[in-house]
Amino acid sequence: MSASFRDALVRLNSAQKTAKGAPAYSRFVNRRLGRLLAAASYVAGLTPNQVTGISALFTFTGIALIALVDPAPWLGVAVCLALVVGYAFDAADGQLARLRGGGSKSGEFLDHMVDSLKISALHGAVLVSFYRFFDVAHAGYLLVPLGFTVVAAVMFFGMILKDLLARAHRAATGEAAPPAAAPSALRSLLVIPTDYGLLCVAFLLLGAKAVFLPLYALIFAGNLLFLMAAAVKWFREVAALDRPAAPAGATGPEPRYQR
Repeated sequence: MSASFRDALVRLNSAQKTAKGAPAYSRFVNRRLGRLLAAASYVAGLTPNQVTGISALFTFTGIALIALVDPAPWLGVAVCLALVVGYAFDAADGQLARLRGGGSKSGEFLDHMVDSLKISALHGAVLVSFYRFFDVAHAGYLLVPLGFTVVAAVMFFGMILKDLLARAHRAATGEAAPPAAAPSALRSLLVIPTDYGLLCVAFLLLGAKAVFLPLYALIFAGNLLFLMAAAVKWFREVAALDRPAAPAGATGPEPRYQR
């Protein structure tokens, strides 16, 4: 391990986003893989946007394989590896940006656009695979990837918009950001059905069609239930931003906006 690579890793250890709310695979596995890739990319002289491009290359290769190739054991391994590596590079681009002194608005825009595209394209590819290659006993199974596309897109947009509105509110009012709460390992495990990393790993079983089909439907059900509960919570948090600010000198608990 070169000195510069070790130095980059040490600097990255103190430049991490809060782990609050992150599901287990993303928190304990993907961020660590992303840290290694970010340090290697830094030593190689890559930019965050180039790392985003590498992430997209792996991810969309995996998505294309899902739609175009009849599922087999080797295909499940190939798709899983492509998606896992793509997800790791997705974690690396932001870490690399922080390592280089901070990201750019254009880089954040590019990263979110790629994320939005992969969310819709992944479940669209699953729908194509179900239709072409699976002996679906009930046509209702074809509605699962359609529903998953809607749920994943709404969940991603809701999280991004909630944070954007909170940041805009703080910029307009001068309120300080709330202190980051300590991450909970238990919560990370409870929300693991919503973990994109879990979905990537689930594609290992793509070749076992009788197993993958109900597993994919079960993960979808977990995401749907989470979104239904989270949407209510997020609405209340955003509604709190509409309340008039307390007069100067007024006492009372300060509002907290969770991210």
